[in-house]
Amino acid sequence: MRENSTRSIRTDRSGIWIRFIGYLFIGLFALACLMPFLLVVGTSLTSEMSIKRNGFNFWPAEFSTFAYKIVFENPDQIIGAYAVTIGITAVGTVIGLFLVAMTGYALQRPDFEYRNGISFLIYFTTLFSGGLVPFYLLITQYLDLKDNYMAVLLPGLLSPFLIIMMKSFVRSIPHAITESAKIDGAGDFTIFLKLILPMTTPALATIGLFIGLGYWNEWYNSMLFLSPDVEYRPLQLFLYNVVTSAEFIKNSAAASNVPLRDMPLESMKMATAVVATGPVILLYPFVQRYFIQGITVGAVKG
Repeated sequence: MRENSTRSIRTDRSGIWIRFIGYLFIGLFALACLMPFLLVVGTSLTSEMSIKRNGFNFWPAEFSTFAYKIVFENPDQIIGAYAVTIGITAVGTVIGLFLVAMTGYALQRPDFEYRNGISFLIYFTTLFSGGLVPFYLLITQYLDLKDNYMAVLLPGLLSPFLIIMMKSFVRSIPHAITESAKIDGAGDFTIFLKLILPMTTPALATIGLFIGLGYWNEWYNSMLFLSPDVEYRPLQLFLYNVVTSAEFIKNSAAASNVPLRDMPLESMKMATAVVATGPVILLYPFVQRYFIQGITVGAVKG
């Protein structure tokens, strides 16, 4: 009895130490991931002269909100940019999720005759692309979407990587479920909506986060297809124009020997990063559980 109690005590102590070391490692890793963002926030609240003298710091040596004042100098513009980005992200994520889920489900069906050929064509696009010029001509000349938000929305709806990821996840669902539903008289679309989609919630959350982040961080297509005549541009392009305009003003002033030492160029870059990533950081905790579960199941089942 004494030997068994001694062994249990040792086992409990070893388990406590293992958990302590694990939590310590995870805590240090989380802190290492958080430190760059804290550096961005601290630098965005630091005056430009302090950055030049002391470099980048986690805590502002000279507190200043001048960078945020310049970013929010035109509140109507930034509110409009937020509205456009949120709208494109919401609509694109919902439609993209639906299309990716349908494509992934269809390509894993054993009774779909052309699944291998279509899967090859989808995979082929990850190796080769038509290039920028054909893509630009397709959007502007054939689809006539110049200065149209659809030019930003359409290219991000489908991604070969996400389709392959969804296909691997749906493959873990037994095909017998589909067959039994067909015996009961359910159609393909009914099976997809009422049976498959509820069972793929972790994959949908993971893929939805990827699609949403892609739309939220999108600026390249906006720069190509949205001219300055468009009243409200997406947030990333708006912030990019703010920073490039500040750089142009500062460089022009330096060439003209005009003193503009207080222009918060470095802190403005950090402020735009905070403005762009803030909503995403607030949203991520709500989908974190599904995101981790989706990656884990996809890794095991795929």
